[in-house]
Amino acid sequence: MDTRQLAAFCAVVERTSFSQAAEQLGVTQPAVSLQIRSLEKRLGVQLLDRSGRRVEPTEAGRRLYRSALRLLAQEEQLLAELGEEIEGELTGRLELGASTGPGGTVIPVVLCEFQQRHPEVHVALTVSDTQRIVEQVARRELELGVVGAARRHRGVAFEPFFRDEVVLAVPRGHRFAGRTVTLDELRDEPLILMQEGAGVRQVIDDELRAAGVRLRDLDVRLELGLQESARSAVLAGYGVTFISRSAIENDVAGGTLAVAAVTGLDASREISLVRSVGRAETRVAQAFVDFARARLA
Repeated sequence: MDTRQLAAFCAVVERTSFSQAAEQLGVTQPAVSLQIRSLEKRLGVQLLDRSGRRVEPTEAGRRLYRSALRLLAQEEQLLAELGEEIEGELTGRLELGASTGPGGTVIPVVLCEFQQRHPEVHVALTVSDTQRIVEQVARRELELGVVGAARRHRGVAFEPFFRDEVVLAVPRGHRFAGRTVTLDELRDEPLILMQEGAGVRQVIDDELRAAGVRLRDLDVRLELGLQESARSAVLAGYGVTFISRSAIENDVAGGTLAVAAVTGLDASREISLVRSVGRAETRVAQAFVDFARARLA
């Protein structure tokens, strides 16, 4: 069976669009349509329902999709084994994504150390919010993801990577600095949030709900995108924010920011490794994961 046809079919199922599948594969939309028609003709069944606004797999298409993922993974593994020496210098490309917490602090340093140890490896890091990184890994645009919140997605699998502490960051000299404050005290303080989709925001939202409080019950003045934006606003004295401790370590050490704890909130989270379901891991990716686990232990 032509694996190019299977790859085109899987891309259409995953993107629910011929045009988006073509963009992912780097080919034209007519080329994708031709691959699918040829596959349907060969198998003698309709694989995709094209009648709605979104392209959806038929029952036969769903069965083929599951088997095709396994076959494509086996092909990828075979090519990786043939193209890489089991022994010898590590070479290749690692395309990894990270959410703004780990992607702005821990992961760049680990990647630099890894690349220095393996100079023939080319590293490319994409930093975005958790939801986007998960989707890019699911679409196989990125080989691995590192995110601060495990969001359900049928196309990926999550596994624990390392732990990260979340703290309440406050300006220097703030009345909360170095204290453990109550939720009632927090209600009266201007709060800066990261955007929907940010891992820290999801973790804090879940913790507040468990404590019987919702974000709308707090004095949320600003929603400023991602982690660096919230940090900058706190540095300027416009409020307080929940943030990864690793993102403000230098600020705390320099005395420009301080931290506080909040009663009833478990201010820590599991940073997760994200892999695409059914995708064979390359030797470079496995080497990085092993290196990072040892480095972050």
